[in-house]
Amino acid sequence: MGKKNTSKDILEEEKKDLEQLETQSDDTNEKEEGTKDDDLTEEDKLKEELAKEKDKFLRLFAEFENFKKRTSKERMDLFKTAGQDIMVSLLPVLDDFDRALNEISKSEDKELFKGVELISNKFRDTLRNKGLEQVEVKAGDTFDAEIHEAVTQIPAPEEKMKGKIIDVIEKGFKLGERIIRHPKVVVGN
Repeated sequence: MGKKNTSKDILEEEKKDLEQLETQSDDTNEKEEGTKDDDLTEEDKLKEELAKEKDKFLRLFAEFENFKKRTSKERMDLFKTAGQDIMVSLLPVLDDFDRALNEISKSEDKELFKGVELISNKFRDTLRNKGLEQVEVKAGDTFDAEIHEAVTQIPAPEEKMKGKIIDVIEKGFKLGERIIRHPKVVVGN
């Protein structure tokens, strides 16, 4: 026959089961603590990697923004001075108009003078609308080597004219903010 379980036997079995559960729980806790240490270092590694990638991204983004600004500025400069070569090649034509108007004004043919003057004004207005401006220089202005081109120096007629512009030989022009032809001047010394 089978052995009957007494209350004492049941208590002992429950006590053994409880001890087994406690030892299993302790083993599990030790394992979890071990993995927590590994997880923390793994987590720290991931955080460091994330910080590095974030830094790379921010640097790359800043570099891209700088690139966009630089190319945008270069593009705007290009648009402003796109016609510079054409403008420079048309400047002698402006000079010829000035010479022609000067010579025609000496003659008695006023009709010819008015016709050439109208064409000259229309030509100048068209170039002005495209951004061409004359660099204003007159006799008596102080010579500035960054703006003016000294063709020659002559003795100053007066003491106050030393280092000043005596005469303008050729007009200067700028396209936007850039001088495309410096005014040629005579300077007193």
